Amino acid sequence: MTIQVFGHKSPDTDSTGSPIIWAWYLSEVKGTPAEPKLLGEPNTEAAFMLTRWDLPKPAIIPGVEAGTPVVIVDTNNPAELPDNINAADIQAIIDHHKLVGGLETKGPIDITVRPLACTATIMHDLIGADMAKMPKAVKGAMLTCILSDTLEFRSPTTTDHDKAIAVALAAELGVNVADYAAEMFAAKSDVSDFSEAELLRMDSKEYEVGGKQFRVSVLETTSPKTVLDRKAALMAAMPAVAAEDGADQVLLFVVDILNEEATLLVPNDLVKTIAEKSFGATVGGDTVVLPGIMSRKKQIIPALAL
Repeated sequence: MTIQVFGHKSPDTDSTGSPIIWAWYLSEVKGTPAEPKLLGEPNTEAAFMLTRWDLPKPAIIPGVEAGTPVVIVDTNNPAELPDNINAADIQAIIDHHKLVGGLETKGPIDITVRPLACTATIMHDLIGADMAKMPKAVKGAMLTCILSDTLEFRSPTTTDHDKAIAVALAAELGVNVADYAAEMFAAKSDVSDFSEAELLRMDSKEYEVGGKQFRVSVLETTSPKTVLDRKAALMAAMPAVAAEDGADQVLLFVVDILNEEATLLVPNDLVKTIAEKSFGATVGGDTVVLPGIMSRKKQIIPALAL
């Protein structure tokens, strides 16, 4: 059977590009038929990547059938995967997030989890000398993934290794990193066609803190005012999104890429408490600015407290 390669729900650039990279490697280098898949519509930056490098959009799947061979990338969290993921034949996991637990496999598998900013960086290392066989378009996806996850090296998750690989890929592809990243972030910042509910789910992950379930949403943008001008509508949409998704609260962090800070929307006392206990913030209104906060993985999730 053909292996399905996919990342998390609400696919961002890494969860769109890394399945493409690994499916190419399995099919074209290892001789094992594989196809990239998505668990939802890609965000605007990921869509830009597909168009920019003329890559076919992977098929969106609602779930996986029991026994289907799969490779999971850019997550190991069952909450971000199909409900029946443990019925699939999980053959490998490639990730750069903390271990969550809950996945079950039918036997021993290959697991690679490394403290790097991007799954695509890990894949670069795993592919090794076979990178020479990789088509330009797939290398373009790899570069885009790394620049996205590192926010063009601004994110505290960035390692020297991530940066070195991105710089080398850009040189090989004839791409100016600063110019290309600006195009990427412009695409990511264009959220005019999305409803408030879609924005709250666009780049979000589910986490439990103090016995409560949270949908932790991040919108990375070079134009935070565009998002914050919609704060009343976004906060009004939070209860319905939380109820539909089985969460107690949506936390929305608007990350200002250029000024390297995040603004947390504060619709109620619960979020005010989280802001104060997690980040030592003083909340005086319905938003609070958190200087230096850029990364959900490294700075937001580990800090959340009630």
